[in-house]
Amino acid sequence: MRKTLFAITAAASVTTACLALTACGPGGGGTDSHPSASASTAGQPSATASSPAATPGNGSGNGSGTSSSDPGTGQSALALGVPSRTVGTKLVGILEITPTTVVYTKEGDGTTARFGTFAVITTKDASLTANAADEEPASAGGTKGGWRWIAADGQSVAEGNGSASKVRVSGYDGVGRIEPGTSQLRSEVFDLTPDQAKGGGTLVYTDATGAENRWKIPAVDSGPQAADVKKRLAS
Repeated sequence: MRKTLFAITAAASVTTACLALTACGPGGGGTDSHPSASASTAGQPSATASSPAATPGNGSGNGSGTSSSDPGTGQSALALGVPSRTVGTKLVGILEITPTTVVYTKEGDGTTARFGTFAVITTKDASLTANAADEEPASAGGTKGGWRWIAADGQSVAEGNGSASKVRVSGYDGVGRIEPGTSQLRSEVFDLTPDQAKGGGTLVYTDATGAENRWKIPAVDSGPQAADVKKRLAS
């Protein structure tokens, strides 16, 4: 009888200890078996896989940009002429995008800048995989896809704003899917105020994953195709 009472008392003591401590049973003891929420996202082809800006530029033509600072201002940016690899639209293929030239002009292709200055940037897009690839289509402000210009004061301006959508640079107007192993010359045009153009800016491309690619753009005409671009804009 004493042995039975002793066994019951011992079992009760163990049960009480298990209720007081979380170490009993799998996963107890304060050791969380769930994966960390900060798991690495390495492996994205974008060279600068940062979060897209929350403040969109005005691509409707009713204004030249926003007064809010771009959250990504201050992030590292590549130099003009340095390529960056990124995923194609709908996550198909890999693109290598290289901004090659920038030209500033008040008029281009018979159109006058609404806000003062066009910043015309040419790029070379190459498809690096067995699948044809294309750039992510432009979205509102370029924050969820496509291109935008970040001024020195942080204002964000979407490609094709103001009168920029009317400017076509012949020879640098490639569009559509790029076949494997081939490349296209393209151009992005921004209609900037004097303050937005002053001091150059940062060119941002947001890919299909929301990751950004950034390049620092000089404040003066630069790049190997500058003379050719000027000639084509004047014709």
